[in-house]
Amino acid sequence: MIFEELPRMDEYNSGMDPEVKKYFRKIINSFSWGAIWLISIATLGIFFQLGFVATGFRWYNVLFYFIFLASLLLLLRYYYKIWK
Repeated sequence: MIFEELPRMDEYNSGMDPEVKKYFRKIINSFSWGAIWLISIATLGIFFQLGFVATGFRWYNVLFYFIFLASLLLLLRYYYKIWK
């Protein structure tokens, strides 16, 4: 045969290198979890006013800041495991 058949791209292969696809997935997952964390902490702290200490520390302020620190540490651990 004079013309060789070119490799076909099926519907499941986007033509992107698997390593690049894996790297982009890391970027998107990192950004998404960071945005979800930031929105949820801002909503709890500002909208529900759990982050404000106007009349002194209450039990719900302490709980909010504990959840804030614990979730931040979990998010940083997740980032470390992904980008290691």
